[in-house]
Amino acid sequence: MHLTHDPNQPPAETISFEDFLKVDIRLGRIVEAEVFPEARNPAYKLRIDFGEGVGIKRSAAQITVHYEAAALVGTRVMAVVNFPPRQIGPVRSEVLVLGFPDEDGAIVLVRPDAEAPNGARLA
Repeated sequence: MHLTHDPNQPPAETISFEDFLKVDIRLGRIVEAEVFPEARNPAYKLRIDFGEGVGIKRSAAQITVHYEAAALVGTRVMAVVNFPPRQIGPVRSEVLVLGFPDEDGAIVLVRPDAEAPNGARLA
């Protein structure tokens, strides 16, 4: 499967609601963010607190265009927490932080507009 950044593409193939439920998307708070100099493309190393059930997880995220590392600490983000971990250089990325590409392809984070607890699952 290839993801495209073209907003004019038609929707992906139809899936069942049961398939959707297999993707575990949770709300977390970034507790640490630092530049990831070893990454091929500019990225940050993140530690995200998803609450007691999921815990604190690591992620490597290419979100450097719109966000400064220091300003990300405390930010609420949504992430897929049940993909297999990926080794990205020296970092084991455990979750996939979600975002949308802007017109230039730079990622804009998906964030809630009101408070909900860390670890809340997308409903």
